[in-house]
Amino acid sequence: MSASPHFPERSTRRQFLLRAGGGFGGLALSDLLASEKTADDTGLTVSHFRPRAKRVIYLFMHGGPSHVDLWDPKEALVRYAGQPLPQSFGSVMTRRDVAKNPLLGPVKPFRPRGQSGLQMSDFLPQMAGVADEFCVLRSCHGDSVNHPQSVYQMNTGSILMGRPSLGSWVAYGLGSENRDMPSFVVMPDPKGGLKGGPPAWGSGYLPASYQGTTMRAGDNPILNLRPPEGLSAERQRAALDHARALNERHLAVRDFDDALLARVRAYELAFRMQAAAPDIVDVSRESDTVKKLYGIGEKETHEFGTRCLIARRMIERGVRFVQLYSGDTNGWDAHKDVMQNHTAYCRATDKPVAGLLRDLRGRGMLDDTLVIWGGEFGRMPMSEQGRGRDHNPWGYSVVLAGAGVRGGMAYGATDDIGLRAAQNKVHVRDLHATILHLIGLDHERLTFLHHGLEERLTGVEDSRVVTEILG
Repeated sequence: MSASPHFPERSTRRQFLLRAGGGFGGLALSDLLASEKTADDTGLTVSHFRPRAKRVIYLFMHGGPSHVDLWDPKEALVRYAGQPLPQSFGSVMTRRDVAKNPLLGPVKPFRPRGQSGLQMSDFLPQMAGVADEFCVLRSCHGDSVNHPQSVYQMNTGSILMGRPSLGSWVAYGLGSENRDMPSFVVMPDPKGGLKGGPPAWGSGYLPASYQGTTMRAGDNPILNLRPPEGLSAERQRAALDHARALNERHLAVRDFDDALLARVRAYELAFRMQAAAPDIVDVSRESDTVKKLYGIGEKETHEFGTRCLIARRMIERGVRFVQLYSGDTNGWDAHKDVMQNHTAYCRATDKPVAGLLRDLRGRGMLDDTLVIWGGEFGRMPMSEQGRGRDHNPWGYSVVLAGAGVRGGMAYGATDDIGLRAAQNKVHVRDLHATILHLIGLDHERLTFLHHGLEERLTGVEDSRVVTEILG
């Protein structure tokens, strides 16, 4: 039997205070509570334990970058290049006949980098210069061979659409450090076309106020944020106050519905962001030295470099979680030609990513900022269409830097040819548990009551924090 709308299954701390306060006082209290660094509706404090990271920048390489061409060197793949997949590796779920697609060696050589000697590809010469910052998880694996489902899993923990994203969980658990900006900001590739679409940064069953806010570079960072011409701030404020009064009456007879309350808060946040957001995305005040670091002004790196710099400016101003996407509809999806595809995307992102890490380190921010680099899966060691590679969710690499993660190291391993995770396997659930741990949240305690179940990002399956990579 479903609960009556007037007798909800659960009365949260926030809902009780809203009902007790009533009226405009209740809504004012709601805004104060929403802007606190405390808690969510579970009653948790700022964090479950002392965090290593205060904020996260997630660089998502959409389409599936090739781990065996970037991060995971395989001597056997070089040795057996041109030959069919050995029977000893068993069958795999591919869309092509493996016998017609022989093994393809790495298309660019790997070399030891930095003082650590971490092996990295010649595709990434700038990032190789900061190799000692990287922890490469070489044994990641997921559950779907398709883009949308894998994009969802890497972002929300599930191959199914509609669950809360990692950024939403972080915003829900920790709140905001800046009342004038959202906790979770997403900057999609300006060419568009993410496979899976906006649900990848949606809030799912969490309150709508925790979903990612999409932003872009330029004078108009958020569509429809600017008021119409001729509307003064005073008139806009008066209109919002009138709408707030009507919404307050509407809320009172609907048990302070979370979705409606989220919309009320969104109006207020948008009003405050009209001043804050354009300033954050305005990189013109940055020095020429900083712009050069990110490749701003250079044809191939300007766009992604600008977004990386904006990400740094955002976290400086209290945004908790910033996610940048590289790659349009196809992106890093190198079915036809790995060399051609990855040359273009590495040239666009290599210098900006290295510049971001150098900038954060120089400002003393990398020690408490977690930077993540990775896609929805990796690519097969076998060839496709001669010079390309198919999708590989069974073994691939995700790279972490900063926030107390041990740099200059690789953790785990795929098998001899890079087909499957083989040693110290890291499932997507384990990766999420580790990210939450670094930001001070226990993945087993960060829960939300949904349809009578205490839901969590990592689900009910076994998952663990990869403590071996922590410094």
